[in-house]
Amino acid sequence: MTVPMLDEAIEAHRQQLLLRALWRRTDDAPLAPWLRESPARRAQGLGAYRANGVALAARALAAAYPTVAALVGDEAMTAIAALHWQRCPPACGDLAQFGAALPEALAADERLAELPYLADVARLDWALHRCEAAADHDPPIAGLARLGDHDPAALRLHLRPGTAVIESCWPIVTIWRAHHDAAEGDRFAAPRDALARAEAEAAIVWRRGFRALVEALTPAQARFTAALLAPLDLAAALDAAGADFAFEPWLLRALRDGWLTAVIAAPSPNPGA
Repeated sequence: MTVPMLDEAIEAHRQQLLLRALWRRTDDAPLAPWLRESPARRAQGLGAYRANGVALAARALAAAYPTVAALVGDEAMTAIAALHWQRCPPACGDLAQFGAALPEALAADERLAELPYLADVARLDWALHRCEAAADHDPPIAGLARLGDHDPAALRLHLRPGTAVIESCWPIVTIWRAHHDAAEGDRFAAPRDALARAEAEAAIVWRRGFRALVEALTPAQARFTAALLAPLDLAAALDAAGADFAFEPWLLRALRDGWLTAVIAAPSPNPGA
């Protein structure tokens, strides 16, 4: 090992010790040989970094999960962020990517049992957050004519980058709209009624311009769209959708709203044949 490589390894080890101390995975004793400060000053400095980290985490999660933040309130969101910062610290320096595991953490948190729909609302929030960072795609739809003269088993439908389907046993679209759409009167009446009726909803998330959008899908439409995203060929996606799925209305909606980007030839299942 050359000296520069040794220096890099030592610095990487020091940074790992610092991160573990900041996330309280260890105490700060292992850092002592690496720092010049007294124990009291070292503890004060780490405390400041920890507080700043939690504040950054809270802002990052509130930006990525605005509906969750609105449902639980600022104080609870800060507490959730602090716990998530410790349990699932950022894997990179871009805090816009921090929080991918939050929906699963919310689903497992017994203290949030009175909000059983919160984890699925979080999945919808995260899908919107990631969709807005997806690649742009504005060219005309490629290969659309293939739908008229090709076997569905030989075709795949490509959807716009960032498109996602979130299926839930809760009215997640109605809940989301109550917190984001301007409405007169009691905007929470619709989600209250939907929750009382135990309505299940599925959402499609996609981007138009720079804005991520949400619309509700029927169960058959959700199964079909999710199958396309898998990705399955068109015939398999139609089978997954079920007998109650109508392809033409879905296609017209996909063309109108810009979900579809290309119709391509599906890879042969037996390339050596």
